[in-house]
Amino acid sequence: MGPAAPASAAPAPVTASAVAGELHVSELWCQGSGDGSVKRPFCTISEAAAVAGPGQTVLVHPGEYQENIRFTRSGTESAPITFRAVNVNSEMVRVGRYATGAITGTILDLTGVHDVTVEGLVVFGANVADAVTVRDSHRVRLDKVTIYTGSSGPNGVRISGTSSRVTVSRSFVRTWQGPSVSVESGVTDTVITANQLDNSGLAAANAPRLTITGNTIHVDCRYGIQLAGSSPGATIRNNIVVTARLRGRCLTPANATGIRVSAESVAGTSTDYNLIDPLGGGAPYSWAGTDYPTLAAFVAATGQAAHDLAADPKLTWATGVDRHYLVTGDGSPARDSAEANAPGALDTDMLDGSYTDDPAMPNIGTGSGYRDRGAVEARGAVTQDPLRVERKVGGGTLDVVARSGTHSVWPVERERTLYAYHLHGEPFWRVTDSATAEYTLRRAGEVCVRVQTSQTDFRLPTSYDERICTQVGARYIPVAPTRVLDTRSRIGVPDARPVAANGTVELPIGSIAGIPGTDISAVVLNVTVTQPSASGFISVYPSGGWSTSSSINFVSGETVPNQVTVPVLDGSALFDNASSGTVHLVADLQGFYAATGSGFASVSPTRVLDTREGVGAPIPAKGIRPLDLSGRLPASAKAAVLSVTVTAPTTSGVLTVFPYGSAAPTASNLNFVAGQTIPNLVTVPVVNGRVNIFNNSSGTTHVVADLAGWFSPDATQTFVPITPTRIVDTRYSIGLPGRAPAPLAARETVRFAPFQSGVVCAPACPTPTALVGNVTVTAPTTAGVLTLHPGGGQRPTASNVNFVAGETASNAAVVAVGSGIDIYHNSGGTSHVIVDQSGYFIAAAS
Repeated sequence: MGPAAPASAAPAPVTASAVAGELHVSELWCQGSGDGSVKRPFCTISEAAAVAGPGQTVLVHPGEYQENIRFTRSGTESAPITFRAVNVNSEMVRVGRYATGAITGTILDLTGVHDVTVEGLVVFGANVADAVTVRDSHRVRLDKVTIYTGSSGPNGVRISGTSSRVTVSRSFVRTWQGPSVSVESGVTDTVITANQLDNSGLAAANAPRLTITGNTIHVDCRYGIQLAGSSPGATIRNNIVVTARLRGRCLTPANATGIRVSAESVAGTSTDYNLIDPLGGGAPYSWAGTDYPTLAAFVAATGQAAHDLAADPKLTWATGVDRHYLVTGDGSPARDSAEANAPGALDTDMLDGSYTDDPAMPNIGTGSGYRDRGAVEARGAVTQDPLRVERKVGGGTLDVVARSGTHSVWPVERERTLYAYHLHGEPFWRVTDSATAEYTLRRAGEVCVRVQTSQTDFRLPTSYDERICTQVGARYIPVAPTRVLDTRSRIGVPDARPVAANGTVELPIGSIAGIPGTDISAVVLNVTVTQPSASGFISVYPSGGWSTSSSINFVSGETVPNQVTVPVLDGSALFDNASSGTVHLVADLQGFYAATGSGFASVSPTRVLDTREGVGAPIPAKGIRPLDLSGRLPASAKAAVLSVTVTAPTTSGVLTVFPYGSAAPTASNLNFVAGQTIPNLVTVPVVNGRVNIFNNSSGTTHVVADLAGWFSPDATQTFVPITPTRIVDTRYSIGLPGRAPAPLAARETVRFAPFQSGVVCAPACPTPTALVGNVTVTAPTTAGVLTLHPGGGQRPTASNVNFVAGETASNAAVVAVGSGIDIYHNSGGTSHVIVDQSGYFIAAAS
């Protein structure tokens, strides 16, 4: 062993910060104080409301927020503050007195603010209090909000004071006592559009210039819309007004007026394209103090409402788990009969869906003729595109794209669907109207995305809810060999002591070459066992995982090295001593895999050095032999992967392979004793296509090297790490279907397939181009050599494991994949063979 080198630097702390423009709130995922970032979301909406500024969006994730929210901060007209609920299938943001009696007073209080939007919250009001209050506020919007008042709650939404340009849109409001929406004296320019007001209607008094468009007002034996006092300049269009919610004639029909407009409110007020259900028996209109018993009488007297209809809209309930709504049934006269360009009309309906053409109904509306009266557009069936999650062509190695798509069977003004994407491992859903979602992963490996689609704003459970996966690979960054673990010298460990029998050592993996540990996919280590007091093996695997695969096999008193590639999951690697004795461990960092760096090019094993052949000579004591690979590597190559074998050494020693032109490092690649033949896989940086081989011993030794591939910025294969997994074991017929448990016979060849994740990929999982793993020979009856090469290809003159009778020997291997991988047992006896895979390379996205 070479002398110990200084330990690597400790990992730098990582601090979370909010994404510019976004703050997050999650009562399910928060952990006390937060900063609004994804990693440290706020626990309450009130915390976000206290700090949000112009242009920021507060994303409120599903949960139950039992709080009163006072909005005190304002945006600007061009940069409002937006509070948006991230509602998905059966998961929503509930606010207020949900399942508790502890909350009193108004739940949402927007007093003295401007340019604030609140979207998608499900609000449960307290007893004897308005659920939502907007007072002395300007350019405030309540959109897609669901509101239930508490018992004796006077108003669902109360707009008062000097408020102006307040919009209530796409919302559902159910009240038990007072109006669903109350617009009070002094309020101007209010827009009430695409809402459903259930059980109680809209009341306005002394509130000029109201816009009331495309609402479904569903009340029981009371007025639907009332403009009292002096509320001139109103427009009333495309509404459905039902005054017989329980579907029977009212006992006092006079109370069940559809639309009531006071004499002082008539000036400048117009009404048309409404549908008023006559079942309750009340007058469709009360206008300037006169009740008109029929629409015909009203039209004749006023010239208004020329396109109004008096008919049953055929409403039925769609039950959406606290987000209910009403839809029109087949044959409803509300369908395809609205005024498309009515003031206040939106580009989508209450469910944020497109306007569609019911083929069974005539298009008697204006514009496309597709638009329905009321808040919810009728829609037909949809077709679904197959979900795809793919690596992004032309993107970074860790970029993926999830692709979905739904299409209305009925003609539409424009296709409109909401998509919810959830990347496995992230806490939050992403909701968007885009059929694609792009992600950049921090690490290589398996990436799965769950996708939901909805044309009902996720109010109804969707049948389209799938999880599809793919794999992404990382690129390699070589480093100067650096000692990161030495249990003899307190490097990487707190004490200088051997690893106990069945003991475990944890090696922290921090920042390397400026790359934080959270962005490192795997590390490549040359691990050496020394001074073992009993035979056994070392298993190296990522923290947070578990593996019983062997990385290094050893016998008592032996010093054995092996290259190990281990994924980085929770910031450290674990080394298990699977033996009954103690052992010292040494690990030298060779390189690591991350988003940037070099891709890999694999080749069939090719012999590039054999000091025994031709005019060759062994490497002398303390000698350095350059190895010129420039004829086999491109000029851009940064590192080579070599299977290096020491044979016929005259004394014990250490072999080190290192970059040409640099000083020999303290790290070692192979440890050997006199007369031993031992291989090890080496991943070594190259300089001008060359590397140096240093024989750090007092005797001579022959060296054989076989090229398995190289890393270059121009190469395109990337590495997918996995927790070490046993994929072949001839003792138990693992990985060799149809073959009974038995050792490999003399000169026998068997073929196996590399492990791939069993997840569902669409359109297909990337195919392995090369395997990375550890190959072990055990119980050989005679000496021999094991060679792995691309299945179906010509067998090369190369070796992966050299062994003698009765010895358990192992070596890391990087092997290109052909028709699988072939194992050739070049021995006159029998041997059992084990393959433990730690990852695989994949080709670039195409």
